[in-house]
Amino acid sequence: MPHFVMDCSQDIFVSHDEAFIIEQLFLQACATNLFDERDIKVRINSFEKYSVGNKREPFIHVFASIMQGRTTEQKAMLSQQMVSKLVTLFPNVPNIAMNISDFEMATYCNRTMV
Repeated sequence: MPHFVMDCSQDIFVSHDEAFIIEQLFLQACATNLFDERDIKVRINSFEKYSVGNKREPFIHVFASIMQGRTTEQKAMLSQQMVSKLVTLFPNVPNIAMNISDFEMATYCNRTMV
């Protein structure tokens, strides 16, 4: 945790490759000082077939799953900074958004916990 999963149209890779985008999202998440960099995970899912408002416009949407405990203000700052970074990297992509979901510490489990 945290997990940042970016869904996007494949055509955004004309501007930047996946490795660069992953690095930029990682660095932006680190810059918020909300997470230990060793815990940050970033992935990208690209789509060839999609619809945005019944149109075929480029899009980026970041889904963040983070451990509970951050304030609403911290989560809003995280979203704002990530979206701002993506807008800078992709000024011609009209649809860029992010949402954050909290998961409970009580129900979280990973390999080292079993």
